[in-house]
Amino acid sequence: MLSYNLPGKLPGEQIIKIIRRDGFILAGKILLALTLLGLPALVGGLILNLFPNLMEGEISYPSTVLASSGYVLFVWLFLFFSFIDYYLDVWIITSERIIDVRQEGFFSRVVSELKLFQVQDATSELKGIFQFIFRFGYVYVQTAGEMQRFVFKQIPRPEEVRDIIIKLAENNKKIHAA
Repeated sequence: MLSYNLPGKLPGEQIIKIIRRDGFILAGKILLALTLLGLPALVGGLILNLFPNLMEGEISYPSTVLASSGYVLFVWLFLFFSFIDYYLDVWIITSERIIDVRQEGFFSRVVSELKLFQVQDATSELKGIFQFIFRFGYVYVQTAGEMQRFVFKQIPRPEEVRDIIIKLAENNKKIHAA
């Protein structure tokens, strides 16, 4: 169905859905980064209007360039990490299990999996006006296993994902009961 290199693929297992965070979350972080990039120009212009002689002297220009470069690098790293976190955090729903891949920093990844027959309950949540308008939110999957709750964070159409999980879990329980 979907082409994706599935870790530890089980016999006959098919990928049903691959989910990432909603694009609205990434767009918000890009907007924040653009705002942060424009902020120093605004503050610098205000300071230069209040103190016009501030940039005179041998130390002022190199210090300003160094501080500006460091600030732009910080904003660029924030934007880069936001994209990496968005792109590498993924939830995969297959015909047999749910796989949660979370990127926790640049050099740390946690992969968890849950067999569908272990699912006891799935709940979707839309909280707040933005989540309600743009239809993104959370899905909580309750199990009796060691990791008692799987959380799908800020995903698009959580009700649809919840329904898919419940339907697959019921089908899987019938197969394992037989």
